[in-house]
Amino acid sequence: MNLDRTIKSINQCVRCGSCRALCPVFEQSGWESANTRGRIMIMKGLTCGLLPDSQVLDSLNSCTTCGLCTENCPAGINPPEMIESARRELVLQGKMTAQEADLSKNIFASGNTFADSRDRLSWLKERSLPPKKADYVYFVGCMNSYRYTDTAARTFSILRRFGATVLPDEQCCGSPLLRTGFDAQRFMDENCRQIEDTGAQTVITGCAGCYTTLKKNYPRNFHVQSVPEFLAERVSELDLLPLDLTVTYHDPCHLGRHNKVYEQPRQVIEAICRLKEMQTNRKDARCCGGGGGVRAGYRDLSLQMARRRLNEAPKDADFIVTACPLCIRNLRDGGGGAKVIDLVDLVAMAMR
Repeated sequence: MNLDRTIKSINQCVRCGSCRALCPVFEQSGWESANTRGRIMIMKGLTCGLLPDSQVLDSLNSCTTCGLCTENCPAGINPPEMIESARRELVLQGKMTAQEADLSKNIFASGNTFADSRDRLSWLKERSLPPKKADYVYFVGCMNSYRYTDTAARTFSILRRFGATVLPDEQCCGSPLLRTGFDAQRFMDENCRQIEDTGAQTVITGCAGCYTTLKKNYPRNFHVQSVPEFLAERVSELDLLPLDLTVTYHDPCHLGRHNKVYEQPRQVIEAICRLKEMQTNRKDARCCGGGGGVRAGYRDLSLQMARRRLNEAPKDADFIVTACPLCIRNLRDGGGGAKVIDLVDLVAMAMR
């Protein structure tokens, strides 16, 4: 197997096992192959001729790419990048799980992760509202376009006050494909073309996965902001009423550890109500369990991680607020229910 780009990192790992104490998958399974050290040993084996059987695939594809290992690695390596590279090499060889294959087929066939044939802008009741040209464009993402349409509508209602538009035929950003080893250039090219047509210099998204992908995998022809960053800069213009609520905030991995967006969502929350932190937060926040293709491929494992995360929420919190629809979905399914809400939903409650 050709893993030349990751050989240096593989050899840089000192096998100290620091990652074992942090890996959310290892916490649930207890298998050495389910933590970063074990996965790096498997990648090392692949470079030496180890055959990628089902156990190897399960090891490499059960990583949520949360980045806790990266944040705490004394050797300074980035295991999620290594694992995504290994997944790409395996997919190029035709080696993938059935769930990976199904997910990619859905996206390539429909342009979204759900293989949903409905109009992606069905949440937008007044189709004449979005201007063709604008300084800002709201990139909605698959989850909010098809599953959390009320949140999409609320988000756009706020953003269009500042002159934002939406893409007429937005496609999946490509994050699920890239995280699981597939090529997403077709979708990135089409989204870039549409963004360019709007003339927008800034793309705003409310999905942590879209945010990482737009910021790190797309050409740097435009500025990328998360909804929390955009709102934090304009919180004084939102005319918010204080609410008698106590909420806690869950840091999405791809917004927090991967992009260091920690304070902006908290600034917005504290402009509205009381914030009480979860047991682990910011760079140390536990993963919800939904990322890296794990929810699609290993649902039971994913929900176990969600339940563990929910146990860290303060018992007196009225809501668990986050800024990623995949986190919302997994935490709700893990037992959080309607108590788990988007930051935009909280803002909407407070707007006059």
